[in-house]
Amino acid sequence: MDIAGKKVAYLTLGCKLNFSETSTIRHSLEAAGTITVGDKEEADIFVVNTCSVTDVAEKKGRQLIRKIVAHHPGAYVVVVGCYAQLRAGEIMGIEGVNLVLGAGDKFNVEHYLRHLEAEERHEPHACDVFKLADFDLAYSFGDRTRCFLKIQDGCDYFCTYCTIPYARGRSRSASVARVLEAVRDVASRGVREVILTGVNTGDFGRGTGERFIDLLRQLDTLDDIERYRISSIEPNLLTDEIIDFVAGSRHFMPHFHVPLQSGSNEVLKLMRRRYDRELFAAKMEKIKAAMPDAFIGVDTIVGMRGETRACFEDARDFIASLPVSQLHVFPYSERQGTKALEIPLTVPQDEKHRRVTELLELSEKKHAAFCRRFEDTVRPVLFEDSRVGEHICGFTDNYIRVHLPYDSRLANRIVPVEITSGNLQLGEE
Repeated sequence: MDIAGKKVAYLTLGCKLNFSETSTIRHSLEAAGTITVGDKEEADIFVVNTCSVTDVAEKKGRQLIRKIVAHHPGAYVVVVGCYAQLRAGEIMGIEGVNLVLGAGDKFNVEHYLRHLEAEERHEPHACDVFKLADFDLAYSFGDRTRCFLKIQDGCDYFCTYCTIPYARGRSRSASVARVLEAVRDVASRGVREVILTGVNTGDFGRGTGERFIDLLRQLDTLDDIERYRISSIEPNLLTDEIIDFVAGSRHFMPHFHVPLQSGSNEVLKLMRRRYDRELFAAKMEKIKAAMPDAFIGVDTIVGMRGETRACFEDARDFIASLPVSQLHVFPYSERQGTKALEIPLTVPQDEKHRRVTELLELSEKKHAAFCRRFEDTVRPVLFEDSRVGEHICGFTDNYIRVHLPYDSRLANRIVPVEITSGNLQLGEE
């Protein structure tokens, strides 16, 4: 197919890692002469980057693909991402899908498009993910304010509820030198903040002999980017050395996102997590001792097989005792091929929903209390280069979202702002 001049639309489901990868695919196609259009516009090609972390995510992927096919019957449809790797044949069975690329080929969209006829359908290109050794660095840009930079991919943990190792392969990462080069590139485009992302970010250095703390130290010496944030990092990899470094750094923000998954030691063992709740609590206390104003986001999974009512209540009370700022609450989803399916006790859907609601209510209280602590104080806010109604929005250093009456002069600038009840945006992350 001659792709020069073709209009391409991109749709992404799932995590920030997926967004960074979609951006990299987009820029490779733009370099080949394609024209990027919005996903509601008419396009010659649709690239859909899918997620498979839950059955709901897969369902959304199927629905989105069918919607594209129905509304754009003449378009060439390419599906990539975790769902494409795990369920390639299932996706290829959807009438109107032309090409499915798994983990080993998702960055080769341009190559496949150039060598295929537009009207053809092809066998899906899934791969043996455990043979993947190369690391494909990816980063999002287009939004001048913030960039999600993928520094690590894959996971060696094989938690019983999770399919990510089967979708992305074993842990591997970029070198420090490659990350520094990417940071300089995004800085040259006007980006002010970089979020370091990965499946298991703290496992950076796998295969290169370097350490995550080595990367952080190198990044902190650069003045190209004003702000860095560390995305989800496993508690057993969040060392005291990293916490102390962030507390004293020039550019790393007092902001941590740490997956807990369950506050019950019994459930953590069923999940085969690599820590207990005592270690997690110690990390939270360490962060708050070093950075009292730090924002701490926490991932939790509710309704895991084996989670009795007593286990949930124990977990809920433990989480309530933690000095965390906000929870991301996910209902447990049964995933084909995972060890969790061997656990006999299941949680009914209505009970699972009730437990999710309880933790969401706890999260709202914690987030509101955290934000209101800073009313009548002044914090530096990086305003986003976009308009939301009559407002311009941004985040403080410790990740409190605020809004002011729209003023284009504030866009992509870091400005001291007095936090008030009138400009706080609660419930945002």
